[in-house]
Order: sequence, then structure tokens, then C-alpha cells
Amino acid sequence: MSPSDVLSHSFVIRIWFEQTAEEAGQVQWRGQITHIPGEERRYVTNLVDVITFIAPFLSEMGVRLGIRSRLLLRLSGLCRSKKRKTHPRTPQGPVS
Repeated sequence: MSPSDVLSHSFVIRIWFEQTAEEAGQVQWRGQITHIPGEERRYVTNLVDVITFIAPFLSEMGVRLGIRSRLLLRLSGLCRSKKRKTHPRTPQGPVS
């Protein structure tokens, strides 16, 4: 591994639009983020999902997230844990 690999990470984010069945006529964006070196992938439906995926890589590099980013991550974690408690059989989206 070269020194630049330790100091950088590469990601590809694909975004597309889908018409939702429950809201006929409504279009919602979806996406997939891929960490290139590790080939890890996650489907995303909002920007918080993107930040949640990238944050551990930033921490690994020694980047300290700002207060707004940390608060956003904490709030998104709370919302997800409440959803899981309320709807335990509802999938949170595919993770590859």
C-alpha cells in the first residue's frame, strides 16, 4: 500500500430516480455508494446515508468531524434505531 493510499479514499456515487408505487406520480432519488479500494457498497436514499458510509473512513484518516456532522450522524442513528424497534421486519435497504 502506498503512502497516498493511507491518506486518501476513493468513492463512486451513482444516483438515479425511481417512481414510488405508494406515491404514484412521485419521483424519489436513490443511489449507491462504493468504496473503491475495499469494494464495499451501500444503497442510499438520502445524504445522511452517504455521510454515514464515509464517516468511518474519515475517522480512520484522523479527520475530526465537525459538530454539525456529528449531530447529524447521531440523530440519524437514533431515527434508525426507533424504526427498527417499531418495525423490526422492515428492511433498512440492501447492503452489499
